[in-house]
Amino acid sequence: MDKLVEYRSLIKRLLTEYAEIINRQPTPGLETELVFDEERDHYMLLKVGWWTEGRVRGATVYVRLRHGKFWIEEDWLEDGIVTDLLEAGVPNEDIVLAF
Repeated sequence: MDKLVEYRSLIKRLLTEYAEIINRQPTPGLETELVFDEERDHYMLLKVGWWTEGRVRGATVYVRLRHGKFWIEEDWLEDGIVTDLLEAGVPNEDIVLAF
């Protein structure tokens, strides 16, 4: 399988799994949204909605595929997405911490 196709599939699978975990204990007023833009290779897990102090909108995880590598632009996961990428067999040199 082409590396880019494999990486697209992997990031979509991981973000979907994270969203499912988050949605097991939903926060009232907040929604979990997934954004997959394969044409431009942007992948996001967002939280949007209303919280006690007002409007909430922000990326929990934002990853780009750029030059055959994962560019981690935002990562607010407890263990970090890099851990899961490495466990999935992604070489360290294919991961760029861009935050």
